Amino acid sequence: MTRAVDTEEARVLREALARRLADAGHSQEWLATVRTVPRHRFVPVFHQQDHVGQWVTVAAGEDGYLEGVYADRALTTQLTDGAPTSSSSEPDLMLTMLDALDVRVGHRVLEIGTGTGYNAALLSHRLGDANVTTVDVDPELTARAAERLAAAGYQPHVVTGDGAAGVPERGPFDRIIATCGMQSIPPAWIEQAADGALMVVPIGWGLARVTVQDGHAHGRFLPAGAYFMARRAPGAEPKFAELADVEPTSTKTAATEADRLKFPLVLALPGYRSCTWSDESGAVYSVGLWTPDGSTATAHVDGTLRQIGPRHLWDTVEELHQLFDADPVREDFGLTVNRERQWAWWRTEGGPGWDLPEVVFA
Repeated sequence: MTRAVDTEEARVLREALARRLADAGHSQEWLATVRTVPRHRFVPVFHQQDHVGQWVTVAAGEDGYLEGVYADRALTTQLTDGAPTSSSSEPDLMLTMLDALDVRVGHRVLEIGTGTGYNAALLSHRLGDANVTTVDVDPELTARAAERLAAAGYQPHVVTGDGAAGVPERGPFDRIIATCGMQSIPPAWIEQAADGALMVVPIGWGLARVTVQDGHAHGRFLPAGAYFMARRAPGAEPKFAELADVEPTSTKTAATEADRLKFPLVLALPGYRSCTWSDESGAVYSVGLWTPDGSTATAHVDGTLRQIGPRHLWDTVEELHQLFDADPVREDFGLTVNRERQWAWWRTEGGPGWDLPEVVFA
């Protein structure tokens, strides 16, 4: 294993990053941790796209490497068949989540999504590595993360497995943080949480912060937007080719509404994905939506609509268009989990709401 060496240049860049994060209003405790824990030890290489969209690898010692590692941006750290499958999150977003986690000395923390191990290192530095458990489904990631953590002087409990199952033998946990995109909160996390525990979980395009009490969870979404790589789970591909044989209908809801409503849309259609088609000038002329159950829809700017599958996805876009005449604000949304159901809601728990799906294990 190559051990990344800390240098004066890295320390200067780390200090500059901490100052930028201070300007964003993050807590002094986490800023001090960022100043101390060298991110480059956990990201010896990263991948970025060039001007034509081709992936280029940037490794330690190359021009721009340290500047890239200590920039306030997400870094793609793993590619599988040319697609990103792991990353080191944007530091501003990491600290937003860690601030919201509101940790205290002695708290036991479960992290879902080990990735590079950098976030686990921040938690270990602040709380002591004996209080930190981190889990990831990818054995290559956990092996590399454990090596890099040990090289940096940290030895949290690193587990390989489906994070949706938690790590029951290490609970109960006072804090749970997920660094992978979820469609809902797995029951196992509720079961492994101590009474009064806080969870910070990316759901769709937002961050839910909930408190657990007596086997239930309740809370709201943070103002900050976020989108994490989704937890690895099975799902159907879009059926655009089959749509060509579907008799078109029409819609009065503009195709652009799918983008404006993407936050409530991912609550109403968990796991949905989208794409657009543009003309030579870059103007969007059609939008496509699909969900893991195979439902697929396309809406054209001229109002032409085609839908296929168990759900008519664009019907949901039309419903949300009627509900939200102004742009949705994330902190107006909340999340409740009880023994019977789990749902996201708008403004009040009894207001408009959307049931979230049961977790499917990888």
